[in-house]
Amino acid sequence: MYASHQSLKDLYEVSGKELDTIVEFALTRDDVAGARMTGAGFGGCAIALVKGDSFDDFSEKIIAYYTDKIGYAPSVYNSLIGDGVKEP
Repeated sequence: MYASHQSLKDLYEVSGKELDTIVEFALTRDDVAGARMTGAGFGGCAIALVKGDSFDDFSEKIIAYYTDKIGYAPSVYNSLIGDGVKEP
């Protein structure tokens, strides 16, 4: 995921300071499997795969980190990965 974000940033130039800040923070965490921008870029959304029991700590710290770097707080949402589509 990190390599995907880096290529979107460097090759397609569709990232920005806001998205890069989220990915930069995620890279410092052992409880994050990966992070990248999602959608069309240019200040949209980022996704981070955070271990379930770490979400509250991650959320609190990413809000503080982002606010310090960008000047306002981000919205953070928790979502769970499902089992996927199955035949009946």
